[in-house]
Amino acid sequence: MRRAYKFRLRPTAKQHVALNRCLASHRELYNAALRERRDAYEVVVRNDPGYFGPTRATCPVRYGTQSAQLKGIREVRPEVAEWSFSSQQATLRRLNKAFEAFFRRVKNGETPGYPRFKSAHRFDSVEWPSNGDGCRWHPEAGRVYLQGIGHVKATVPRSVEGKVKTVSVKREGNKWYLVLSCDEVPAKLLEPTGQTAGIDVGIASFLVTSEGVHVENPRHAKVAAESLGNAQQVLAAKLRGSNNRKVARATVASRHRKVANARRDFHHKTALALVRSFDVLFLEDLKVTNMVRRAKPVHDQDNPGQFLPNGGSAQTGLNRSISDAGWAQFRSILCAKAEDAGRQVVSVDPRHTSTTCHRCGHVEKANRVTQAVFTCRSCGFSAHADENAAWNIQRAGLALLAASQQAA
Repeated sequence: MRRAYKFRLRPTAKQHVALNRCLASHRELYNAALRERRDAYEVVVRNDPGYFGPTRATCPVRYGTQSAQLKGIREVRPEVAEWSFSSQQATLRRLNKAFEAFFRRVKNGETPGYPRFKSAHRFDSVEWPSNGDGCRWHPEAGRVYLQGIGHVKATVPRSVEGKVKTVSVKREGNKWYLVLSCDEVPAKLLEPTGQTAGIDVGIASFLVTSEGVHVENPRHAKVAAESLGNAQQVLAAKLRGSNNRKVARATVASRHRKVANARRDFHHKTALALVRSFDVLFLEDLKVTNMVRRAKPVHDQDNPGQFLPNGGSAQTGLNRSISDAGWAQFRSILCAKAEDAGRQVVSVDPRHTSTTCHRCGHVEKANRVTQAVFTCRSCGFSAHADENAAWNIQRAGLALLAASQQAA
């Protein structure tokens, strides 16, 4: 298995300065490479006579071209040669991936999102693509060697298993973290329990299992909303470019990180409890990105330039609650822990799971009387709405498992 380990770095004062210089140098390289690509496109492609025809020229600057220029840049600028050649190549590949994603979105008709220049607070990580090439992880000493920085101490609360493939350093606020990506990490299989469960995620309760277990939604962002709002108001009043604004921005970012860390910790603990209790977990295959998409405006045909109500205010509140719950992150964490424990997570089609009667199979929107009450209009069966949905998810998942076993 491929796993990542994240540890807190404890750099000295000199190493802290060196890490910031390393980050700034790689950010400069990223922005310069982006400008070179953009300018080459404007000069060669946009000005080509066949731009609108089938013989359109291609941009002459790609990753291979820019990677070949690194040697010359390092000879001319000694401050650039201070850092690892491999990490600089990784930064160029990072830009190349951004362009590949941009062209893929253009081809698929999605919102393109052209690669953007990175400001100081938007470029926070550097990667070394191979352990031993410009970097070296020393597990026995709990330190990592980084070219140009030295041996940096790390807090290592658990052992690193598998083979270290890549080493990354990430800045979060004024703290530094080490990320080790490892291959061949052995699985830690758990004893079978013989139990399966359907899981219905929601807003009122974070999740409800088919066993009737309700996990309350902690609503981390809602609890911290006042604190975040106050910090944002202070930031809005600061003059752009001032030191006071930098301090206020750091405060806002720190409070957002606190919320994100609390949410991630809750997801890890909840997923671990489920993996320890059940062999097979059935989960709805929710398209969270589509669910939190902004409501489209409705033009008023009778009054040009005016818009009709589209439920955007209510949708905004729902979107905020879904994002606060973090269903996508929870699913990712649950799948990773299930793989590590030898458990199985089965995705189920989410359609009609909330409006189908578990007893008779009658499907009707009116069956969902309220957020918490389900009463079938056909047979009169009544139950908690989320528990009924969890039962339907479990049944659909078991049917999928039976069908896959027969096909095999």
